[in-house]
Amino acid sequence: MLISTAYANASAAAASPDWTSFLPLIVIFVLFWFMLIRPQMKQAKEHRAMVAALQKGDEVAVAGGIVGKITKVSDAFIDVEIAPEINIHVQKQAVQTLLPKGTIKSL
Repeated sequence: MLISTAYANASAAAASPDWTSFLPLIVIFVLFWFMLIRPQMKQAKEHRAMVAALQKGDEVAVAGGIVGKITKVSDAFIDVEIAPEINIHVQKQAVQTLLPKGTIKSL
């Protein structure tokens, strides 16, 4: 015969995945954690603390850009006086910023 028969080598054990192949994924996750997830969690925690500390007489800016003074606080809602004798009823979570005292007079 001119052509010899070719036989396959004995099958080697399947190579286990090396941990270094996962290193780029681990690095990307760590970067996402410190650059995106962690700052958002910190900001949300600060907002929850600010909303919980709202009290009558505080000056606030609401999500729609309305600025006013809190006249009444309940569990989920607050009343904000935006002009003399004009109050609006908004959710506490709609408060974006707690303004320093006297800010409304300077506007």
